[in-house]
Amino acid sequence: MTTTLPRPAEPRARFTARQGWALAVLVLPVLLISVDMTVLGFAVPFLSEDLAPSASQLLWIVDVYGFVLAGLLVTMGSLGDRIGRRRLLVIGSAAFAAASVLAAYATTPETLIAARALLGLAGATLMPTTLALMRNLFHDDRQRRFAIAIWAAGFSAGSALGPILGGWLLEHFWWGSVFLMAAPVSVAVVIAAPFLLPESKNPNPGAIDVRSVGLSFLAMFPFVYGVKTIAEHGLTWAAAGAIAVGAAAAVLFVRRQRRLEHPLIDVELFRIRRFSASLATNFTIVFAMISALFLLTQYLQLVLGYSPMEAGLLLLPGMAVSVVTGLVAVRMSERVGLVRTILGGLVLVIAGFGAMALIGVDEGAAVVAVAFALIGGGSGLAQTVTNDAILAAAPADRAGAASAISETAYELGGAMGVALLGSLATGIYRSELGDAPAAAAETLGEAVHAAAALPAAAGEALLTAARTAFTDGLRTVALIAAALVLVAAVSVGRALREQTRA
Repeated sequence: MTTTLPRPAEPRARFTARQGWALAVLVLPVLLISVDMTVLGFAVPFLSEDLAPSASQLLWIVDVYGFVLAGLLVTMGSLGDRIGRRRLLVIGSAAFAAASVLAAYATTPETLIAARALLGLAGATLMPTTLALMRNLFHDDRQRRFAIAIWAAGFSAGSALGPILGGWLLEHFWWGSVFLMAAPVSVAVVIAAPFLLPESKNPNPGAIDVRSVGLSFLAMFPFVYGVKTIAEHGLTWAAAGAIAVGAAAAVLFVRRQRRLEHPLIDVELFRIRRFSASLATNFTIVFAMISALFLLTQYLQLVLGYSPMEAGLLLLPGMAVSVVTGLVAVRMSERVGLVRTILGGLVLVIAGFGAMALIGVDEGAAVVAVAFALIGGGSGLAQTVTNDAILAAAPADRAGAASAISETAYELGGAMGVALLGSLATGIYRSELGDAPAAAAETLGEAVHAAAALPAAAGEALLTAARTAFTDGLRTVALIAAALVLVAAVSVGRALREQTRA
């Protein structure tokens, strides 16, 4: 009689030292991107005083980075498949370092806008290449899931680090330091990547459709230009025409994607209701959250008079809570269900924006800290689970396309939030300060600067009017953001419940 001994369990794969260092190199670009998205808001009052940008230029300085990045994410992912992902990561990191130096030493608003656009171009090479290289570097499923979790946590940690690091730099150095800090980190990636990361390519990549890339930008930029023009000058024929051009280009873009064998964006995925509802939820949360961060950093510094470091500390709990809730979201969804977890997160976000609508001109720091903690906690909870829902809803052979669309929606949501809700807040501010000096009516930073040159009584009156107008705009944006997230909650709740019943 032959006795068959049980086979020993396969040992759990462990990270090698080389893999650990390689993962660190892949997380660094993600940290750069997330820090760059949150740190600029704290520098706005300083660069407003130094460069004196118009309201429209200020919005372009903030959001041109996100628009260029979002518009090129999918394109750069395809380019990495063709020329090599490690090579594109090195090229992009070098470009990010150069653009950071250009932004740090910009002497005009136009130069800073151009530098931010170049940062977006370089940043678009980083996210898709790091994820693709991670899949090639970690072959064990458990290792790869853990590595991607660390990658995602790095993005959230960068968002939390941005306010603190930005506040400290602005208290000790000039506003350009918030850009300059990225240069040495980017150089480190350029040096380390060739030694630690294996090269990978797609052996049979689809051709990059240049017309699709052009149509995507033609759909995006005229639309944003029209919105900004309306915010600054009211409804004009130029603004209406620009919006019409953007809409027409968007229609042509979608039609072209449906005809191509290798489309830039797989628009057929949007027919899956669970996918589109989850994607819309992520877009809406980021749309509202980034615009709130853009306005709150100015409110804390220019309305309430806090230093950049103090403002960063007040917003830090919201970022930290976002990291924590993101880490517990998957386990929570296993216990209470996917739908309840997402809706619970969205309820927290709505409550946060509702609290933000209660801030005042003379006080409101505690309200801001609590409101942003609710927004951060709710977004971390909802977005982590909806990202899983996005990938689960897509067919297995289109998971890569689903991931690219999800990343694009995240970046585009942040840029659109600043453009649209930021423009709305600017419009309210300009409307309420119609009789103020021209410079003061442009931005709150300019109003503070103009008030300092006036006699005491006149300067104080201008400051009070400007701070009141800015706070009114912020409160209005908070109410609109709460309404948008409520619509998203209803939409995703219905879609996911129907999917569960089916």
